[in-house]
Amino acid sequence: MTLSNRIPEIAEDMKVVRRELHQNPGTAYEEFFASDMVAAKLTEWGIPFERGWAGTGIVATIEGKNKGTKSIGLRADMDSLDIVEESGQAWTSKIPGKMHACGHDGHTSTLLGAAQYLSETRNFSGKVYLIFQPAEEGAAGASTMIKDGLFDKYPADQIFALHNWPWLQRGKFATRVGPILGAVDRVRITIIGSGGHAANPESTIDPVPAAAEIVLSLQTIVSRNVGPLDNAVVSVTNLNAGTGAENIIPSTASLVISVRSFKTEIRQLLKKRIHEISEGIAKLHNLSCEIDYEHGPDPTTNTKEETDLSVRVANEIFGSDNVEPDVAPWMGAEDFGDMLKVKPGCYILLGQGEADKNSPHNYGLHSNKYDFNDEILPLGIEYFVRLTETALK
Repeated sequence: MTLSNRIPEIAEDMKVVRRELHQNPGTAYEEFFASDMVAAKLTEWGIPFERGWAGTGIVATIEGKNKGTKSIGLRADMDSLDIVEESGQAWTSKIPGKMHACGHDGHTSTLLGAAQYLSETRNFSGKVYLIFQPAEEGAAGASTMIKDGLFDKYPADQIFALHNWPWLQRGKFATRVGPILGAVDRVRITIIGSGGHAANPESTIDPVPAAAEIVLSLQTIVSRNVGPLDNAVVSVTNLNAGTGAENIIPSTASLVISVRSFKTEIRQLLKKRIHEISEGIAKLHNLSCEIDYEHGPDPTTNTKEETDLSVRVANEIFGSDNVEPDVAPWMGAEDFGDMLKVKPGCYILLGQGEADKNSPHNYGLHSNKYDFNDEILPLGIEYFVRLTETALK
């Protein structure tokens, strides 16, 4: 593997940027430090950009040396999570209760590094749009940018993104045609009865047994309603009723559910069965039931032409031994899927795992001990640069 001239030097500068971003995290739509940092760097390099996309988002444009009608988009997310950091790194978060536990500080720095190199060389035709997106973590940043007219003003023909992957060895790339990440929906069910004294259960309409019955019945959806060759997840992640007092039967009970799938028809089936089971059991117990069903990101579904291009570029740079072109999909979600719903593109994983089992780069995404591996910065920058130069020949 031979990196392009200047990229190792740029990556060293981006390491400093990455650690500053890590120390100053901002959660959804509050990525003020990251947005200001991106704007400052783009200004320093003379790259035109526009602020205000979904609030803190930025879109920059670099034109190649040669005229061309084609354009692509490269996207990086900027937001952090509500987590108390325990990574032990010298550059740990300065903001109490907020942490870059998914590596978006690294993604932003990678795209900035690519921006610097591409602005210096411009060895391509047409335009590349650099999309710095807020609010990936469950707050609909991608769809908000799209609704604001992102692809009307910046009509990329193809879009690309990468994500660091602790479960993959450092320097390995992995992707696939079709869904690589799932759709996720969030459901809150409130079962409403009539509470009272625990000594007189006959005078109440107790929601607790019904809630327990609903939890158990929901477990049959995947095993009995989803075909064995399809994939789905229905996980009850919270069950709450009462105040903790032993002598009070509560008036309500609530469930929180994470629902995940890859196919539209399976997603619709899961919703239908959750409604039928919850409402049916509530009615059986003379209770009422309220369901708040929040649709999250669509599946992150890669298109063939763009995935083939991404794999070919990664093979040329890093060698086919370091590229997995048909990785197994994962039920985690990513709102880049909303962009892929309207534009063809590819989402690729870049391994950051180390042999040292105690390395913070091996902790899973969203762990309070996780840290982005700065050693993959030059690899991600090189990938974005060569992808741009190849796609926009």
